[in-house]
Amino acid sequence: MKTTAPQAFNLSVIILVLMATASAGGLFISDLYRDNFLVSAGWYGNDLVTLVLGVPVLATASVLSKRGSLRARSVWLGMLFYTLYNYAFYLFGAAFNKFFLLYVALFTLSIFALILGLYALDIRGLSNRFKPDTPAKTIGGFMAVVAVLLGFFHVAVSLQFVFSGELPEMVVVLDQHTNLISALDLSLTASFGLFGAVLLWKRRPWGYITAIVWNVKGAVYLTALSAATVSGYLAGASESLVELTLWVPIGTGCLIACVVLLRNMAPRHSDEAPPRVRSNRHGQVDI
Repeated sequence: MKTTAPQAFNLSVIILVLMATASAGGLFISDLYRDNFLVSAGWYGNDLVTLVLGVPVLATASVLSKRGSLRARSVWLGMLFYTLYNYAFYLFGAAFNKFFLLYVALFTLSIFALILGLYALDIRGLSNRFKPDTPAKTIGGFMAVVAVLLGFFHVAVSLQFVFSGELPEMVVVLDQHTNLISALDLSLTASFGLFGAVLLWKRRPWGYITAIVWNVKGAVYLTALSAATVSGYLAGASESLVELTLWVPIGTGCLIACVVLLRNMAPRHSDEAPPRVRSNRHGQVDI
């Protein structure tokens, strides 16, 4: 049974150092960001959450995961997904700055670590750790609703441009050359959320880990997005906090879903809960 991912853990150490450097630099290097006032103010809020929440959570999950905790390993993978998604915005959306190579490294290493971490999982063994009464359909339903509404919004925004020729407001306000938010939300959030929701609803092995990874990323990123919204408001770059009426409830829902899933999982792979044992066609025992 696969239980370790030493290369991925080693990459996590590098990612942690780079995350701390990038977020601290964003907070304390005054001329780092070259974006417009609204975007630059948002980066500060994001950097603050990444430094005080993202880095400690990833570090703690990495250490506990290496010691054998399946719960921590699931959170660790979710945090790698957060790092990948978060720094995709910096890499492709921030005006070219001194930390460009850091963003390249964070985005790329997160992909490698996530692939290696998922490859090392015994998906079926992990799914067998969940209690039979785990509210899979409830959590899957929540994920599906969020994914479908998010996807519908971004598709509608894009189709509006097709028929009207008017650039979406988010592109104009953020002074971007393309609709990066829609690109990343449709490809990495809505699609993965719906995929995980369907698998979890059907109680498929991959559904459990996909749901945890998606909800961990959602809870942490929506915290960062909320901080970015508040940061822009306090800096005078925006006049409203209305977006928080979406970010906070959805982020809270992701956090609750994650906690519920983790509480319904046996905490370790070896001692707290016995694995389900079955015989294969050769008469050997599989775990």
